[in-house]
Amino acid sequence: MTKYDFYYYVLSVHIIFVVSWMAGLFYSVRLFIYHTEANDRPEIERNILQKEYEKIEAKLWNIITTPAMVLTVLAGAGMLYIRPEYLQMPWMQVKLGFVLLLLVYHFICQRIMKQLKDGKCNISSFQLRLWNEVATVLLVAIVFTVVLKSAVNWIYGLIGLILFSAVIMIAVKWYKHYRKKHDL
Repeated sequence: MTKYDFYYYVLSVHIIFVVSWMAGLFYSVRLFIYHTEANDRPEIERNILQKEYEKIEAKLWNIITTPAMVLTVLAGAGMLYIRPEYLQMPWMQVKLGFVLLLLVYHFICQRIMKQLKDGKCNISSFQLRLWNEVATVLLVAIVFTVVLKSAVNWIYGLIGLILFSAVIMIAVKWYKHYRKKHDL
């Protein structure tokens, strides 16, 4: 077995942990939304809900989301170690830029979780709903960059990404209006 054969095993591990990481990020921010909305509940209910959300958020973050992020990065680094020529390819440089943004997103989410726990988070549930879509946009950008493997077409991809982002923002605003209208 050559190192290039081993590459596909590492790639498989990378994909598995990317899926786990993204699931953790998506669900964590969803919990942040519920945690924030618990502020509108009567005091007894609010206290119970917030303690429960803090516990669930911490477990999700520490058992799934952060370990999956670490293993994703390690497997990605392993792939680049096996195939260093990828670092010279423009599409990989674009992908790594998006991955860097996703890492920043991860650590901002960690800060939000700490602020919620400390009762110092001033982000509304609507803003968190928009924030939740940032991970979706980054995921779409990374997948299209890797699949298309073209730095030239990333301009078209960026235009598509902006349009995709606009559709998501419109959907979030529509959903907010729908929830308000139907008192959900």
